[in-house]
Amino acid sequence: MGQLRAKFFLAATLAAASAVPSPAATTTWQIDPAHTAAGFSVKHMMIATVRGQFKGVTGTVNWDDQDIDKSSVDVTIDATTVDTGEPKRDADLQSPNFLDVASYPTITFKSTKIEKISSGKMKVTGNLTIRGVTKSVVLNVEGPSGAIKDPYGKTRVALNAMTTVNRMDYGVKWNAKLDGGGLVVSDNVDITIDLEMTKKEAK
Repeated sequence: MGQLRAKFFLAATLAAASAVPSPAATTTWQIDPAHTAAGFSVKHMMIATVRGQFKGVTGTVNWDDQDIDKSSVDVTIDATTVDTGEPKRDADLQSPNFLDVASYPTITFKSTKIEKISSGKMKVTGNLTIRGVTKSVVLNVEGPSGAIKDPYGKTRVALNAMTTVNRMDYGVKWNAKLDGGGLVVSDNVDITIDLEMTKKEAK
């Protein structure tokens, strides 16, 4: 009788344990370079806005639904892909006057803190490295979007991130004075990243 009771309690314990949901594992999302771009804009001669983008964006987002603090973002941008629609200007941006892509071919961002602000809004603090100089920045993030399945069976989500940096902080210091006062290129650079990612499926 004692053995029967012991077996009953063991079975009940195992059943109860199996009924408790296990913590969700962190989901890894891989950035889709074909559908991702890092855009930027600066003031030119204090009156016009010049816009450009980088297309070589790769990296991963490790997302923990149970504890957002355990999530992380790791992004690499191919600085040689800078494109403003004007070849001469792009060559200047690639030169030592600005990004010096021969010496510093990538721009990187690695998160250090992720905070949920409200539904669909986050602040992501991290280390942004440009021209070998690393500074802490805060990205204002909208998303992630609802997940969808593409025609090839991959699960996709999207994010949008924005921040403003002072290029002087990163050693991007070229400028020229205008005759009437002011400078050719603004110090502040607005950055917008439109990110599309695919879920890395467990093997």
